[in-house]
Amino acid sequence: MANLKEIRNRITSVSSTMQITSAMKMVSAAKLKKAQDAITAMRPYAEKLTELLQNLSATLDGEVGGDYTTQREVKKVLLVAITSNRGLCGAFNTNVIKEIKNRTSFYAGKQVDVFAIGKKGNDVLSKTHKVHGHHNAIFDHLTFENVGGIADNLTEKFLSGEYDRIELIYNQFKNAATQIVQTEQFLPLAPIKSDVPVTAGDYIFEPSKEEIVLTLIPKSLKTQLYKGIRDSFASEHGARMTAMHKATDNATELRNQLKLTYNKARQAAITNEILEIVGGAEALKG
Repeated sequence: MANLKEIRNRITSVSSTMQITSAMKMVSAAKLKKAQDAITAMRPYAEKLTELLQNLSATLDGEVGGDYTTQREVKKVLLVAITSNRGLCGAFNTNVIKEIKNRTSFYAGKQVDVFAIGKKGNDVLSKTHKVHGHHNAIFDHLTFENVGGIADNLTEKFLSGEYDRIELIYNQFKNAATQIVQTEQFLPLAPIKSDVPVTAGDYIFEPSKEEIVLTLIPKSLKTQLYKGIRDSFASEHGARMTAMHKATDNATELRNQLKLTYNKARQAAITNEILEIVGGAEALKG
């Protein structure tokens, strides 16, 4: 059994760790509320804009908006991995990295590159994939304008023919304890999947449908990427809050076990000292 000093040192160490994890949990909880409100507010708009654009594109001739919608033979794929800059958030980053590897296997025989948003994904994936670009500072100033610059960069890579398909892979926020890994096709624009045929009579367009599509597509792509990063940002804080909550509970349990061990060891030491005193006294009497 460890001596009393070693057990005391371990109790002190575990208590300090528990205070740190508890503080991190509270910080993440505060940040989560703001991030959750942001993604909850913008998600309906982003989904409706995407749905409208997909319906509209389905009614157009192939030449209109063809730069964004033309399905080319897939030879070169760019996977956009959205992770975090910091760890201590459970399997949050690991799940995205694992999905990147799954998609790489899916596109076996084709050129698959990675575009990393977040330091953790860049650090790991740069060892196994060709990382074409990375943005780690975006989370310091997460605005639609800053994300729009990244979306323009990705769009240019597709329009120039550098890549035939671009996919977003990120954690979709469901609640603080649940994040769902999503793989979304960014470009080319995918037609909406519905059993109900899309007809041009569903909307009245002014100006023409073609002009509306060419104006809305770039904005829709920026919105889609911004929603993905916002989803990931909220998921990160939810995952970290949950991980730190579990770490605090584990530290509390370990500290209680160590205190029990310490008390038993101290009681044993006291009993031994009493026995030694009584034995010495008996020896003196004898």
